[in-house]
Amino acid sequence: MKNIRYLELNVGMSFYTALAVLGAIILMGLGSVYHMEHNGHWVTGMDNQIVWGMPHVFAIFLIVAASGALNVASIGSVFGKKMYKPLARLSGLLAIALLAGGLAVLVLDLGRPDRLIVAMTHFNFKSIFTWNIFLYTGFMGIVGVYLWMMMDRQMNKFSTPVGFLAFGWRLILTTGTGSIFGFLVARQAYDAAIMAPMFVVMSFSFGLAAYILVLMGLFAWDKRELGDYVLNRLRKLLGIFIAGVLYFVLVYHLTNLYATEHHGVEAFILRDGGVFTNLFWWVQILIGSLVPLALIYAPMFQGKRCSLILASVLVILGGFAQLYVILIGGQAYPLQLFPGYAVTSSFADGIVNGYSPTFHEVMLGIAGIAISLLLVTFASRVLRFLPESLADSVVDPHAKG
Repeated sequence: MKNIRYLELNVGMSFYTALAVLGAIILMGLGSVYHMEHNGHWVTGMDNQIVWGMPHVFAIFLIVAASGALNVASIGSVFGKKMYKPLARLSGLLAIALLAGGLAVLVLDLGRPDRLIVAMTHFNFKSIFTWNIFLYTGFMGIVGVYLWMMMDRQMNKFSTPVGFLAFGWRLILTTGTGSIFGFLVARQAYDAAIMAPMFVVMSFSFGLAAYILVLMGLFAWDKRELGDYVLNRLRKLLGIFIAGVLYFVLVYHLTNLYATEHHGVEAFILRDGGVFTNLFWWVQILIGSLVPLALIYAPMFQGKRCSLILASVLVILGGFAQLYVILIGGQAYPLQLFPGYAVTSSFADGIVNGYSPTFHEVMLGIAGIAISLLLVTFASRVLRFLPESLADSVVDPHAKG
């Protein structure tokens, strides 16, 4: 591999146009925050039964994808694959940006954002949420140092050990996010140890899909050459991660079907859940998994960039559906307070909880995505995160000439 030269984005007035559009979306998100905070959360679809709503779906997606976006850099530093090293800087930047966007959504949906000070100064180490405060801030700090090691020639020799640290930290971070659900024994849809590794593999798939779209978008925007060699490697890697997510989803549901106590929630998700069942089968499994696998591996789509873009978009769409089913569907299914008995009262016991996301919830989530994209765009303009060229003649060791 020849020496790689890195340059800032040079996109003229379109750069300021992009900042203006993303800034407008963020302002709309802040307007939604003001509306929800000024009037109270009763104006949202959330209530005392569905306490995690659409903003949390966006936030968790961005947090999980942040861990996976760093996977490209880890493959280069930890596993020594030279082809991925020119992609590492953008990988680290996108990881920080996605995490910042996800955390912004979480903080702005707290109801009382100032209460975050309490969470940061009073710790209950029996709570996974306390551990996540350290995991999230630590991730940003470690990836920031990792970027410094990669971008400063005098510090390049330390990039591998810091890369190992970042690799381990992000696995712990995603394990902690999955454990939020795995440790909730009161909810039958959550109570499963496999949640932690399943979220790790989900992060690989979601993060790589986001990385592919950002990489192709920035290179096309700045008219830089992006060869087929890089894209074909990323295509195959994405296919492996999609198949991995499918495997863990299959094992999760087969395990629940084996245990009699989970038959009710499995029937709800897989057959009787209405919107949740439709999202699971049609969006998560078909559109978000099987169709992308066909777009990646079918001979008729090989080498076609539009198929890779479509596959990445569908993976992200399927990811949102998967988290919606896990998060909202798990809360919608009634709590089993007395297994084996029917419980009825005036407090919605034993009935499926309804939830309809409002415009303001969705707008807050979209603003989180806009924050991530704005950070990537601005940082790529002022610092050298992107290679000047990723043409096959530069990165392919078997290229002629």
